[in-house]
Parts: sequence; C-alpha cells; structure tokens
Amino acid sequence: MPEKVPLPAGTTLGKSYEYGLDCNLNTTASPIWQPFRRISGFQPTPTPTTQDAQTYDDLGAQNNDVTGWSWLVAFNVFVNRSFSTGLYLPEIEAILARTRPSAKGEAATIECRWYHKPEAGTPNPTDAGQGIATVAYTRSNTGADGAIEQLAVTLTGKGPYTEIANPFTGWNDAAPPAVASVTPSGRSAGQQVTITGTGFLGATDVRFGATSVQYTVVSPTTIIATVPTGSAGAVAITVVTPRGTSTAVNYTRA
Repeated sequence: MPEKVPLPAGTTLGKSYEYGLDCNLNTTASPIWQPFRRISGFQPTPTPTTQDAQTYDDLGAQNNDVTGWSWLVAFNVFVNRSFSTGLYLPEIEAILARTRPSAKGEAATIECRWYHKPEAGTPNPTDAGQGIATVAYTRSNTGADGAIEQLAVTLTGKGPYTEIANPFTGWNDAAPPAVASVTPSGRSAGQQVTITGTGFLGATDVRFGATSVQYTVVSPTTIIATVPTGSAGAVAITVVTPRGTSTAVNYTRA
C-alpha cells in the first residue's frame, strides 16, 4: 500500500462551482457591481506573453522571458427575462449592449471582476481579479426541443487585469434587505426614485406605505421604483424579499 500523505487539519477540497463573476453597470469611478446569476463553466485563462532571451550561454536551449500577461474569461449563463418588460436580466442586457453594431471603442468594452466564492468557510483573499474586456457570445441551445436559453460568453482582456482583494463577504442568505437611502426627494406620482441599500436580489415587493409599486431591481444594492399616487409628505418605504422585509425609511414626496 502506498503511504498516505495527510492533509493539514482544517482543509477541504474546493468545488467546481465556487466562483463568482460580476459586471460593472456604471462607471469605473462609481461602480455598480452586478453579479452574473445562473452561471456555469466559469473558466479564466491567463496567457503569458514572452520574448526570446536566448544567448550562447543557454547552449541551444530555449530561454524566454515573460513580459506580460493576457487574459480571457469564458462562462455559460442562463437567459432570464422579465414577464412584464420583456427585458433580460441587467447583466445579460449589459453583455448584449456591447455586441451591437453601434458598439465600438469603449462602448464595446465591459468592466468585470471574478473571485473565489466558497460554499462554506473563508474565501481565498487573493484569488480575485478585475479588468476591462471586449465581449463575444454564442447561443448554446439552438435546437427545436425547447431547451433553456443559454449564452456562452467570452470576455477577452483589453490590457492586463488587476489583482484585487476578494470582494466576497459571504452568502448572507438569512439577512433581510436593508434600505439606506431614497433619492431624489420631492418626486411626485409617476416619477422614479432610486432606492439604495443591500440584499435586493430576488425582491418580491416594494411598498410606499401600504401601496405596492412598480420597480426594477438593477443590482443587489439598487432598485428603481415609480412613485405611486398619494398625499404629499412623508411616506415609509420598504423592500420585501424572501428573506424578510427591510426596516422602513421615510421619503418626502411632492
């Protein structure tokens, strides 16, 4: 029998699904990081750029110096859409926007970040990267059998990626949503406001007082909501998800 080599105490095998990927829906200066939901097949590929450094001292053997790194990220994602608007999820819309005929130059690039996202335990603090990429995609399921709509996406780095601290802080599955602010103030019925906070993914309701309103979840931290009819003055705003209801935040409407 071969001799067993014991692992250090407290270690565990990694899982193939323990990675997260986000795209920036705003500017680099003021990012809104939107996670890609329902992904699979995540595959980052760093590739060295080399230059020949061979000399007579190498006696005919190859000698190449690494002068830089290019990178590519590939993944598959299911295409979910809204019944009411027909729009796809924000991250899918962001991918499609970068591949239209009008998308040229910076308009054809997207900022993304990826990171270790373990099922349990502490995430690797340095297994994370961020960069600007161009976008290409193909439809994976094209048959007549009604298979789930899925895109195979390739993000090709435009310049090197940046090593970043892992932004994943845990699943927080049990945490209810939290509303931090509602802006701008003084909006009237039919106008839109921006609700910022945390835990908004999967929101099932947004309420102005007891009135449910129309809304769009832009990201885990941002919701765009339409002000309903009602009396001017303060009204309590709450966000509801399967994890609970946020504490109310007062908003002053016209």
